[in-house]
Amino acid sequence: MADNRCKLCDILGNIPEDVAPYAEKLYNLMPDNEKAAQDLMKKRFDVCSVCEHRQASTCLKCGCYVEIRILGKANRCPAKKW
Repeated sequence: MADNRCKLCDILGNIPEDVAPYAEKLYNLMPDNEKAAQDLMKKRFDVCSVCEHRQASTCLKCGCYVEIRILGKANRCPAKKW
């Protein structure tokens, strides 16, 4: 049987109250050569904070948690804003 559930509803229904503590733990576990610099993460977050594709902690363009996507040096914005 096909899965007819709305994927967006699944995403929005499972957003944690605060992703930041989890993102910080993940950042600390990343190899140094994969981490984005603090100033780069701030610039990215500032762009995401006012983006029309953001709802709470989630990017509605790709379904990722914004606070996690900004961590990786090689990560890119799915809306090509950074």
